[in-house]
Order: sequence, then C-alpha cells, then structure tokens
Amino acid sequence: MRHQAIAVIGGSGFIGSHLVNALVEAGKDVRVATRRRANARHLTLLPIDVIETDVFDPVALASFVEKADAVINLVGTLDGGRGDPYGPGFARLHVELPTKIVAACEGKGVHRLVHVSAIGADPRGPSMYLRSKGDGEKAVHASASLATTIFRPSVVFGPGDTFLNRFVFLQKLFPVIPLAMPDAKFQPVYLADVSAAIVNVLDLDAASGHTYELGGPSVYTLEQLVAYCGDVVGRHARIVRLPNALARLQAFSFEMAPGVPVLTRDNLDSMKVDSVLSGPLAPELGIEPASLETMAPLYLGDAAQRSRPKVFHTS
Repeated sequence: MRHQAIAVIGGSGFIGSHLVNALVEAGKDVRVATRRRANARHLTLLPIDVIETDVFDPVALASFVEKADAVINLVGTLDGGRGDPYGPGFARLHVELPTKIVAACEGKGVHRLVHVSAIGADPRGPSMYLRSKGDGEKAVHASASLATTIFRPSVVFGPGDTFLNRFVFLQKLFPVIPLAMPDAKFQPVYLADVSAAIVNVLDLDAASGHTYELGGPSVYTLEQLVAYCGDVVGRHARIVRLPNALARLQAFSFEMAPGVPVLTRDNLDSMKVDSVLSGPLAPELGIEPASLETMAPLYLGDAAQRSRPKVFHTS
C-alpha cells in the first residue's frame, strides 16, 4: 500500500532532519510537528509543512495526524531523570507519547505507524533508558488496527552527531581521557542508511508487525571508537580505562553539573548490553550499510586520516 501523506514526530532532530529530506526525495507529502517553529527553521526551505503543536496534548496530536497515511515517531532522550522503573523524562517521551500516538492514529483512522526504538530495548533491561524503550514498544504493539513497524538502531553516526563529534572534541582538548565502560560494544550505523531503511519499508505491507535492527558492517568497543576519532583528527589523548566504581563516580559528577550531562549512570547501565545486531540485516531494508571508516572522516575534521581500527566483523 502506498502511503503519501507522512506525519513525522521528532522530525527536527538529528535523525529526523535527514529522514525528512529522504521522504521528500521519495516524493512524499511531509508534515513535521515541533514545539517551536524556530526549532525546525533548518527545514523550512523544504517543500514540507512545519506545524507548531504540542504532541502531548491529545486533541492537538489528533489534529496533527488527521488525514495522514502514515506516522513516524522519532522522539527519544538519553537523559530522562531518575525513577523506578524509569525517570519522568523517560516515561513521558518513551512510553506516554507512543501510547498517545497510537490512540491518535486509531482515532483518526491512520493506517501505518513507524516507531524508532533502540537495540536492547526491554521492559526488564538493566537501564531506565532500555526499560522505557521496551515499554514504548509494548504500547506500539498493543494496537490491533495499526500496521506497525519498529526500528532498533545501534548508535547512529553522521554529520552533526553528538557521538563521534564528542570524542573528537575530547581528543582535541585533553591530553588524557578517563574512559568509562571501555569494552562496551557498538555497531554504529550511518545516518543516511537509517533514513533509507525507513523509507524503503514504509510502503511495504510485509514489514507490518516486524521489528528491524539497524547496524553498520562492523562492531567496535568504545575504546576503539575513541582512539579512532583521535586517528581521524591527528590528535591522540591517552585513554585511561576506568574501573566501574570510578566510572559511576565520574557519571554522577557529570549529572550534578549544569546543563545536559555528558554521561549519566543510566548511560553506563545501558552499555551493559552490547548495542550490536543479533543477526544479519533484513534484506527488505534494501541497504548496504556504509562503514565508519568511509564516512566519518568526511565530516569529523580537515585532518582526516583514513586509518582503520581493529574491529569485530559481523556476518
């Protein structure tokens, strides 16, 4: 079934901004919800509708999705506060919002819902982030009338990311980097590949009811990724592997600092689960994922050196 009118929630963010471009290139009619129009000013040159609305208000949300053929939810946070089973920010963004989106879609007769979650999402997971992502997936699966598809990406990299760019910044600024969870594993997936996978299955009836993992061609430890960022920009800080107790103390100190924390204790708990694919990419996604070594040097700095870290190759 072809879905022409696409309503995107979270479309002004890192993944959303690229996905909106991909949807426009695919010939879709796109509308994006935003709390403040200024947050989506980088999208206003595109032939889309940017709608200032409160997606947590059921009436406003229903109005936003009305007459859409499909809704895509990209909203998420890595820092949702503390709580049991998760903090209020995680509850609001990862569980309450998907529940409201499902209700709005069902109430307005929307046929299709695509929801972006995360590898390791599990209501019984070790972190508040993963538990809330798992409960959000349960809310999506609870719909009896929607054709739902869930995507579980590993960490997403690309221009403007806060993942690799943060490591580059640290490499440039400090001679020593105290690193928590250095052996945590990730399978970074390129931003354009995430967008392509979503667009490729949006109109695919066979994708209904499926959960797809997304990852790149290789697996890295966190220590390897930090070292690689130093290779790319030609600056090599000494990496000090922190034991767990010092890692949690470091994360706690970041939580106490003003602004968005660089690292939280919950981030450490999330990294107890390797963010890697459980199997090969589904062929219907239609992507050959780009490698970190091919794409990262193009945006991480002028001193790019295409060195290659040791990796764990996947099948």
